Amino acid sequence: MSAPVKIPMPLRVPELAPSLGRVLVPRRLEEPWVPLDDIREELATRVMELAGEARAASAREDRDRVLDAVSRRAWLAAWEAAVRRAGERVTAALDGEIERAARRVRMPRGPRRRLLLAASEKRAIAARLAAGGETLVAALDALDAVGARTLAVATGSYDTAALRATGAAYVFETLADTAAVLDAIFA
Repeated sequence: MSAPVKIPMPLRVPELAPSLGRVLVPRRLEEPWVPLDDIREELATRVMELAGEARAASAREDRDRVLDAVSRRAWLAAWEAAVRRAGERVTAALDGEIERAARRVRMPRGPRRRLLLAASEKRAIAARLAAGGETLVAALDALDAVGARTLAVATGSYDTAALRATGAAYVFETLADTAAVLDAIFA
């Protein structure tokens, strides 16, 4: 078995923290009714962890791990975990308010429990919260539609056969055929 081909130009993963500024430091005029700051910070932390995993994999030239760490699946899993926790917290707060109001008017326990949110109402709240990620999901869908393509040029120590073995979508002997290279880039 031959040694794996070293990719001359590793995948680059940008630093995400500057782009997460509004997530990390939200703009608000007053505190929210249901505090979600810890969930928001956990989501931002998870996104930065995924980017860090991708950068570490890039340094090891582990292309599959880079793509996995920044994949739709990984980012959507982080979003869904945050939405699930936020949904649980919001429904618990609503149930708490209903319970307190019912106790203030001395409502008996049986009728009071029937006023609490039903499972279907809790699912509806979670779905409504998840809809807030529509832009994220659309962006992830767009990235999936484009797909990551690799263009390789055999100007280094590897020939075109070795570069094709890495899974490069486009392989060129040289950059002399500018039109073909540009066609591959903009394909």
